[in-house]
Amino acid sequence: MKRFILFLTFSMSLVFCLAQSDTLTINDDLQLVHIKDSIFAHVSWVNSEQYGRFSCNGLLIIRGNQAVMIDTPMSVDQTEELCDFILGKWGAQVMMLIAGHYHDDCIGGLDYLHEQGAQSLASMLTVAKCEEDGLPIPTIEFESEYDFRFEDIEVECRFFGGGHSFDNITVWLPKQCILFGGCLVKSAQSRGLGDLADAVINDWIPTIQKVQYAYPEVETVIPGHGNIGGADLLDHTISLVTQYQNK
Repeated sequence: MKRFILFLTFSMSLVFCLAQSDTLTINDDLQLVHIKDSIFAHVSWVNSEQYGRFSCNGLLIIRGNQAVMIDTPMSVDQTEELCDFILGKWGAQVMMLIAGHYHDDCIGGLDYLHEQGAQSLASMLTVAKCEEDGLPIPTIEFESEYDFRFEDIEVECRFFGGGHSFDNITVWLPKQCILFGGCLVKSAQSRGLGDLADAVINDWIPTIQKVQYAYPEVETVIPGHGNIGGADLLDHTISLVTQYQNK
């Protein structure tokens, strides 16, 4: 197991007084949804000819004057807008990105974050694909698991297997019982599996089952797109894959 320990020196004076349901609107296409403590889902909206208007989810953990981001919005502009907002509101700068996989809804703003001095973490499969396709390359890679502590928050990154893509990972916050499933997990509103260009259909259900076994105490699940939910999103994803396989 690789471990990356963050030695940070900053004030813990940042206090959040938001209810879990509170949403901070940055603009019409960018919001922050408060989940717990100083942990937010960042939600960016995209207009697509193929899928219409849809949302993309990421996660943001803020402690003092620093932040860890899980997945960027799809564009550099939205990533910059998000970073500017958290800097202006809380005086916090993103110092690390965790990339869920190699698609734009995970690393679309990676170049910008690198320019701002942030580090980035991804699975070795993601790094290899970025190198192959000439995409921005994460600075730290891991094979199957990678744990670190961001101040008082433990962060566990895992590659359980293919699903939405061959390289999709999950991020687990054990103290908060929050699972960032990314595009591996479908929202309750999803009636299909979405973009299957890089999907590993035969591995998808076993991968979700590994996630369920690893995190039986999960309370909050953030899918890659759509509304945040609970552990039921994992069962829902299995059902959608089963329906697809039985067509």
